[in-house]
Amino acid sequence: MPEVAWRTIGRMQFNYIANAQIPSSSGRTLPVIDPSDGQTFDELQRGNAQDIDAAVQAARQCFDAVWSKFSAAERGRLLAKLSVKIAEHAEELARIEQRDCGKPTPQARADALALVRYFEFYAGACDKLHGETLPYQNGYSVFTWREPHGVTGHVIPWNYPMQIFGRSVGGALAAGNCCVVKPSEDACLSLLKVAELAAEVGFPAGAINIVTGYGHEVGDALARHPGVDHISFTGSPRVGTLIQQAAAERHCPVTLELGGKSPQIVFADADLDAALPAVINAIVQNAGQTCSAGSRLLVEQSIYEPLLERLGKIFSNLRVGPATMDLDVGPLIRQSQLQRVWDFLSDAQVAGITMAAQGQIVDEAPETGYYQAPTLLRDVPAEHRLAQEEVFGPVLAAMSFRDEEHALELANATHFGLVAGVWTRDGARQFRVARGLKSGQVFINNYGAGGGVELPFGGVKSSGYGREKGFEALYGFTTLKTVAVRHG
Repeated sequence: MPEVAWRTIGRMQFNYIANAQIPSSSGRTLPVIDPSDGQTFDELQRGNAQDIDAAVQAARQCFDAVWSKFSAAERGRLLAKLSVKIAEHAEELARIEQRDCGKPTPQARADALALVRYFEFYAGACDKLHGETLPYQNGYSVFTWREPHGVTGHVIPWNYPMQIFGRSVGGALAAGNCCVVKPSEDACLSLLKVAELAAEVGFPAGAINIVTGYGHEVGDALARHPGVDHISFTGSPRVGTLIQQAAAERHCPVTLELGGKSPQIVFADADLDAALPAVINAIVQNAGQTCSAGSRLLVEQSIYEPLLERLGKIFSNLRVGPATMDLDVGPLIRQSQLQRVWDFLSDAQVAGITMAAQGQIVDEAPETGYYQAPTLLRDVPAEHRLAQEEVFGPVLAAMSFRDEEHALELANATHFGLVAGVWTRDGARQFRVARGLKSGQVFINNYGAGGGVELPFGGVKSSGYGREKGFEALYGFTTLKTVAVRHG
C-alpha cells in the first residue's frame, strides 16, 4: 500500500461526542496493539457510564433540535457527502484498519470501499422509506407512517468495524435516528476517523457519537441507558444474551447478529473449479474471523476423497504473515483469540480428528504476532465442538454426506443459522435445499454474492434476529405508526 498522509495512528485517541474529541471522565486509557507484532502503538480512552450518558444526551439533543427537523432528502444529501468523503480517504482508512486489525491490504481496502458503498446506498434510500394507505370502513382514511426510534445504540465488533458501522449506523441515520456507537476495544481507530469526516461534511453535533472502552463497562452502560431507544449488536451469542437481558428490563428493541457455523454443501455434480476458490476464501478471509465464514465443508461421498486431495494442496500452499506483507492470511486480532483457536485444535488432536493439510507461517512473521496457519480437518464428527461451535479462525471442518436428506440433516445440526452455501448444477435441488436449510442467507453456486450491501443480512436460531444491510434494515430502525382519520 502506498504511503499516505494520515495522523490518526500514533496519537492519543479520544471519545468523539457532539463533534468534539473528549477524554473519558474515568481518566484511564487502553493500549492499542498491532496484531502483526503484538506491540502497543497508541492509546484509547477507557470510557464508562458517565461518558455514555454524555453521548446519549448529545444524541438526544441533536435528534430533538436538529436531526428530526431535516427532511429525508436533506439526510440523504449528507450521507452522500460522507460517502464521497470516505472515498477520498479510503487509502488512509485502509492503512489505519490494517495496523489496528491486522488486515492484509486487499481486505482493508475492500472494507473501506464497502463503507463508501453503504453510505452511498443509504443516501439514496432516505427518501424511499414510506408507509401505506390501508383499506378500511367507509368514512375512514387509514394510513401508516415510518418514524425513527430516536437514539440508537450500536455495539460494533472488531472483525469488520468499517463494514458493520456502515450497515448499522448508515441504516440508522438514513431512517432518521441519531447514533451512539461503542466499538470493540480492539478496533476503534477507523471509526473515530469516520466520525471526524462526518463532522467535516456537515453532520450536526450529536448525530454520530463514539465512546471507546470495554464491553462490560461501556457496552453494558449503553444497553442499560434509558435514553437509548433501540440497540444493534453484532458479536457472540453469550454477549448477545446479556444485551437482550439488559434491554428487556426497559423493553428496548434490539437487532442481533450473533455469528454462525455456516456449511458449504458440495454435491457431486458441482462445478468444483468454481467451488474450491470460494470454499478457500470463505474460511481464510480475514483469518477466518468472519461471522459468515464457511467453517463446515459438507461433501457428497462420491467426490469426498478427490475434493479433499485438491483442497489439501491449496491449503498447504497458503502463507500467513504480517498484514503489510499482503499474504493469503494475516494475524488474528489478539492473543486470547489465538489461544481460543489453539484450544479447538488441541481438542481435535485429543479426539483423533485427522489434520488433512495446513498452511505455513512465514519466517518473517514476528514471534510476538498472533499467527495461525490455515488448517483443514477431515472426518469431523457432527457432534464434535469443531462442528458445533464458532472457532473464529482459519480452521475448516470437513465431513461427507450420503444424499440430499443427509446433507440437510448435517447442515441444520447446529444452534446457528446465519449463512449456507450450496454447490450443485441441479436446478430443482438448488431450491429444495435452499428451502430446507434453516439459515438467514443461502448462496447457490457462490458464497457471499460479492458482499453486496443491498442484500438483507441476519440469522435464525442462535445466530440472532432482525436484519441489517439492504432496504430491509430501515424497517428495524423505525417504528410503525398507524393513523386512522374519521371523515366529517
